[in-house]
Amino acid sequence: MAETTVLGVPSVRTPRLPARTGLSYHIRTFGCQMNEHDSERISGLLAADGMVASSDVESADVIVLNTCTIRENADNKLYGYLGALRALKKDRPGLKILVGGCSAQKDGDLVIERAPWVDVVFGTHNVHRVVELIDHADEWGPVTEIWEETSSAEDFPSYLPVQRETPHSAWVTIAIGCDNSCTFCIVPAVRGREISRRVGDVIGEVKTLAAEGVTEVTLLGQNVNSYGRDLELNGRSPVFADLLRQVGAVEGVRRVRYTSPHPKDFREDVATAMAETPEVCEQLHLPLQSGSDHILAAMHRGYNRDRFLSRLAMARSIVPKLSVSTDVIVGFPGETEDDFVATLEVVEAARFDQAFTFQFSPRPGTVAAEMDCQIPKHVVQERFERLVALQRGISLEKNEAMVGDVEEVLVEGPSKKNPAMTTARTRGNKPVHAPGEYAPGAYLEMEITAAAPHHLVGRVLP
Repeated sequence: MAETTVLGVPSVRTPRLPARTGLSYHIRTFGCQMNEHDSERISGLLAADGMVASSDVESADVIVLNTCTIRENADNKLYGYLGALRALKKDRPGLKILVGGCSAQKDGDLVIERAPWVDVVFGTHNVHRVVELIDHADEWGPVTEIWEETSSAEDFPSYLPVQRETPHSAWVTIAIGCDNSCTFCIVPAVRGREISRRVGDVIGEVKTLAAEGVTEVTLLGQNVNSYGRDLELNGRSPVFADLLRQVGAVEGVRRVRYTSPHPKDFREDVATAMAETPEVCEQLHLPLQSGSDHILAAMHRGYNRDRFLSRLAMARSIVPKLSVSTDVIVGFPGETEDDFVATLEVVEAARFDQAFTFQFSPRPGTVAAEMDCQIPKHVVQERFERLVALQRGISLEKNEAMVGDVEEVLVEGPSKKNPAMTTARTRGNKPVHAPGEYAPGAYLEMEITAAAPHHLVGRVLP
């Protein structure tokens, strides 16, 4: 076997070049933006090996499931989907089924034990070896490879080929892993401790993307605020605010977004960088999780309700027209009615543009899963519905206040529900639907003519 290098990442490959020309692959992604970006990189590696993407799972030669394990139903979906693939594998023994992502990292050999028709299980830190692992499965049969976590920036698999769905927008990973200890979260166990990418690697990737026609980049990390604490540049650690300014200065980049910051680490320097860098969008995702100080302490979030609201007020005072979204968990163990009312009070005070609301799901391996006072399902459901109703009304009010405004929008493509309409997105990350057909990636001026809780309606100005 010959040793080669694929875009700076050493790997061991058989002499076949390319190995699978003309075969097809299908990737199904569960979970967060980090998983979506990992799927783009998996797609890029398979395409570089001569394969072609297919939307038809029934006829694909390789099927990759990139999994999530944040909530219990994510695991249920995985094994349900694997069950459906069993018949395909029986009919076509040459089909290769791969399971990657967080569930694979967490469960390892359990995936093949429960679904022995799976050929490859690979973890979150060996995405770059996906082609080689298929080679091993061809030669030796089913393989599970869950590597230890990346240990430093030197081991960060930065330069991998990527297949993006949209040529004008791209994810850029700036850090992997997380050093926080939220009691409900499995991410540190499956993504490892936080490792930052070198500034030069990040900027180099952004420049390459811009040269390819990408005008919008989204910086990814489990906690972008702590970016650079493990690095040293010219005698000091780089900080996220500096990185925002440098990414915004790359020629060709018109929009910069990032996700997600942690409220306990969100500082004025980041808000100032947002305000002073025209390319950085007026959008902030600031996860609340709960409005109860008691529950926030039990979650190990590192802030209380007053500190959260003060950080939010600071950001809004510095960044004009700031659009803010959040995450909220309902039914955390021990949550009383008073605790939940406190959450409603903070949501009312914060006036979020959008909230992603979740019912607590105990994840094996987390502290919260072992806590007493788990909340009955019917109580969680009733509280969840109250929260959704409150936020729906706030979102509608915020969107209605935009009617008559003129917004710069970036076209995403035809509306999924009505091809005669175009879907675009504001700098504040709000979807806008407008009549007509416009090229994806185009920047337009739109007047907002109507509003709904989760979208706007507009018309393109001449």
